[in-house]
Amino acid sequence: MRKLGEAICVLVMVMGFLWTTRTDGADTSNTESKTIHGSKNLVGKGELDTPAGKMVFVKGGCYEMGNTFGDGYKDEKPVHKVCVSDFYIGKYEVTQGQWKKIMGSNPSNFSSCGDNCPVENVSWNDAMEYISKLNSKGGKNYRLPTEAEWEYAARSGGKSERYAGGNNVDNLAWYLSNSGHHTHAGGTKAPNGLGLYDMSGNVWEWTNDWYGENYYAESPRNNPPGPVSGEYRVLRGGSVLGDPQFVRASERLASTPNHKNDYYGFRVARRK
Repeated sequence: MRKLGEAICVLVMVMGFLWTTRTDGADTSNTESKTIHGSKNLVGKGELDTPAGKMVFVKGGCYEMGNTFGDGYKDEKPVHKVCVSDFYIGKYEVTQGQWKKIMGSNPSNFSSCGDNCPVENVSWNDAMEYISKLNSKGGKNYRLPTEAEWEYAARSGGKSERYAGGNNVDNLAWYLSNSGHHTHAGGTKAPNGLGLYDMSGNVWEWTNDWYGENYYAESPRNNPPGPVSGEYRVLRGGSVLGDPQFVRASERLASTPNHKNDYYGFRVARRK
């Protein structure tokens, strides 16, 4: 199996953090309201304001999962047809402000980035604890997205996109060449075709799946759940320390469920 992880810069620049106020920040109340989009580019029907923040509806469908550009790694192959059911997914990565409201503290290394920046330095186990507490307060079955759901949403509903939203990495992602080696507020790069932000770059995002290097060769077609067991969980999307190769929509990273670092975060999903 190829070496897990992205090439990390040994020297991290000491610099001020960019903090940009997001005009449509996450709503952490216990009420829900729906906003209908008018854009023809959206596969989803609209957004929900939820206790988990803004969530975007993703209409299910079928797509070719894996590296369709021929420049990926072995574990991104073979390209295979996958179909996912309708679901909702977070418009943004879970923020530091949202985490503090549910958990009462902030584990983030880049805490000075602000409440609208992604929470990081969280393990898969930490993310599951957050979701458990969120469910106890919000009364909904929030969860991590499956790997198949994540890639379908990142690629704007399964389109042929190298990055989440297209092929121009600078417009779409905070990554090694433009990030200053620190995280940035959600919504400060262009969204993908579903209106989702930062699915390429900023922080790696935990998914629900166990990692299987050869799972794509045996994956079921409909709503694949990932292997039934394993040693590692899957992260997707890359981070501010990744070069363009590591923020591609089909890139996969594996890490133990208890491992955390400054570039691991997540976003939530749920069924209707």
